[in-house]
Amino acid sequence: MADFHIRLLRAEESLPLELLLSADPSVDAIQVYLPNSKVYIAETTGNVIGVYVLFSINAQEAEIKNIAVDEAHQRQGIGTLLLKHAIRLATEQGFKKLLIGTSNASVGQLYLYQKMGFELSDIKFNFFIDNYTEPIIENGVQCKHMIMLSTTLK
Repeated sequence: MADFHIRLLRAEESLPLELLLSADPSVDAIQVYLPNSKVYIAETTGNVIGVYVLFSINAQEAEIKNIAVDEAHQRQGIGTLLLKHAIRLATEQGFKKLLIGTSNASVGQLYLYQKMGFELSDIKFNFFIDNYTEPIIENGVQCKHMIMLSTTLK
C-alpha cells in the first residue's frame, strides 16, 4: 500500500476535479453539493491519490457525496481507509447517521460499503437516467438507479 495521509483540502488548493469526475461524471452535479461540503484528500509525496466529499445534510446526518481513488492506486486498501476516515470524522463532528450512494451497476462499491457496515436504506429509481444527459455504463451495465446505504454512528 502507498504511504499516504488524509487531510482537508485547503481553500487555496485546486479541487482534484479529474478524480472527482471519475466517481461522478457531471461537473454540474459536483458543483451543486460542494458549497455545503468539505473535501478531504489522500496524498502521497504531494500527489493526490484519493478524495472524498463529506456533505452536511442537517445537524444529524451527513452524506459521502463522492469518493474516488486514482486508478493506479486502486485495490490497495485506500478506499477502505478513506471510508474509515469519513466515518470517524462524521462521528467526531456529532453526526448520528452517515449515508452513501452508488449505482446499481457498482458491484465493487456495494460490496465495500456493506463490508464497512452500511446497509441498504433507499433506492432512487432512474436517478442516473433523469439527472445525467449521457448514459453511464459501469461493469457493462447501464447505471440507472442510485442505491442509498446508511450507517448509524456511535
